[in-house]
Amino acid sequence: MVTIAVLAIIAGIAAPNISTQLANQRVKSTAATVANALKEAKVESIIRRQNITVLYDTSTIPSKIVLQANGTNISSYNLNKQSVVTQQISPSTVTSIVFRPNKSIDGSATAIYTICDSGSTSESPKQISLTSIANIHTTNAGSC
Repeated sequence: MVTIAVLAIIAGIAAPNISTQLANQRVKSTAATVANALKEAKVESIIRRQNITVLYDTSTIPSKIVLQANGTNISSYNLNKQSVVTQQISPSTVTSIVFRPNKSIDGSATAIYTICDSGSTSESPKQISLTSIANIHTTNAGSC
């Protein structure tokens, strides 16, 4: 009985840490997926010598990021269904990110993607920032 009680106490202590670690891993994975999609769009615009549009599609479950060339889907990235991605594009008149072949963003837009986990409130959020000259940076920042 004592052994079972000790195991129950250890499991009770370890369970919250494991769920936090899983939430952090989901956030890291989703952040890597978003960053890779943006990097692919940048490279594809240079290789194809045409504009590549990045769309964040929340109409599907799981949500996804779609890359388009001339209105045709060339790639899509499914995001973890427990991840919450918030997209902020500046200036507010711009509705999507368009990578140009000259390594810039159409309309001198910038974007910030904040990634959180819907299953936990204790994970550390990640932010992916996109500058007007198409530089992509991932940082531990933001709030959920």
